[in-house]
Amino acid sequence: MANVYNLFISHSWAYGDAYEKLVNMIDNKSYFSWKNYSVPQDDPIHDASNQQLLYEAIKRQISPSHVVIILAGVYATYSKWINKEIEIAENEFFNSKPILAIQPWGAEKTSKVVKENADLVVGWNTESIISGIRQLV
Repeated sequence: MANVYNLFISHSWAYGDAYEKLVNMIDNKSYFSWKNYSVPQDDPIHDASNQQLLYEAIKRQISPSHVVIILAGVYATYSKWINKEIEIAENEFFNSKPILAIQPWGAEKTSKVVKENADLVVGWNTESIISGIRQLV
């Protein structure tokens, strides 16, 4: 039986196309089974009545994940919630969740914050991403 990898993909909905492309890349990889614990755009989590409830909801999504994946575009440096997701992955569990940073295709500038907190940084390439996930689990 193949391993099923539980993944939380951190992303900004302002850059949702990169998220969708990444999901499709992973979905189309033969011999790789995974479950997506990311927060979809239409998820009621987004309607949490305060910041603490949203934080706890994201923590619940990250909890079963084996790896937290963060797209390391420069926008991530300025995202309060990506920073909170890093905090959750590193500090909220008995064993921290490994962080895989993916450098966006063709990006000249990437997030220093994400790369400094990542356990592994890979390029925008299906083989590199899958290999990175397997390496971190």
